[in-house]
Amino acid sequence: MNKSPLILIIFCIITGSCHRTELSHDEALKQLKQEKDLSGVLGYDIYCSDPIYARKVLEAGLESAGLVTVQRTQKLVDAGKPLIVFTPKSQSFLLPTPDIDKATHIQKVKLADEDVIEVDNVRTNSSGDKALVEYSTAFKNVTPFAKLTTVDFNRTKTNKAYFVLSDEGWKLQKKPDVSYMDPK
Repeated sequence: MNKSPLILIIFCIITGSCHRTELSHDEALKQLKQEKDLSGVLGYDIYCSDPIYARKVLEAGLESAGLVTVQRTQKLVDAGKPLIVFTPKSQSFLLPTPDIDKATHIQKVKLADEDVIEVDNVRTNSSGDKALVEYSTAFKNVTPFAKLTTVDFNRTKTNKAYFVLSDEGWKLQKKPDVSYMDPK
């Protein structure tokens, strides 16, 4: 009787049971894209009663684009009232603003969406149960309000995320412990 198929089957079982499950780039990318805190909206506060912001809005061409109207003069009795008023055309760019900010005429606006675009590197610790993932994000759907900042919306940004291996597989860890990876 030939024992080689039996030996081969035993070898496969032993090798399979000892094999560490590595975190793949694809699995890391899938989980990073699903995480709402990593991809999101980049916002900006506009101080509607501030003359400096009124000038910035005018210089950015937002009034001529029909997104805002700017009151160029103000009577003493109107001091502290908004100089910048958002038009219906700008409504899709307005973000939820806390009531305390609204009371002081501050409006949050959308500048762009920041999306996870790729996984650059996956490093697993020596025990194989934790991984450090470096990934890149890029800005998409840049709005006209982006002209108010000096942010370079064409660049990509490198970030880090931490994963831990559990019984269900690799999971993104929101708050990793300090001794996450092996010391070098």
